[in-house]
Amino acid sequence: MIGVLTHHWAKADSVGEARTLLDGNGEAQSRHPGFISRQTLVSLSDPTKITTLVAWESNEIYDEWRASPERERAMAGADRLWDRPPESERFDLVE
Repeated sequence: MIGVLTHHWAKADSVGEARTLLDGNGEAQSRHPGFISRQTLVSLSDPTKITTLVAWESNEIYDEWRASPERERAMAGADRLWDRPPESERFDLVE
């Protein structure tokens, strides 16, 4: 099992739209085989920083999601919402 932690920095005037887009992406993820769970965190010190933590059964399944047409549709137009590129890292989930 892996966890994928991704930080997104929305443009100040696009925070609501960015949240809507990320929520839609989460909904699409939830239908993909191998998805386990997803949480969204909004920074208390920087409300434009939206972080997601998504659990997947494996790296391979996450790679499949990343390459899927569903993800492409869910994230269409996202680049215009970000103040800087998102940063993502994968972790082993330890129980």
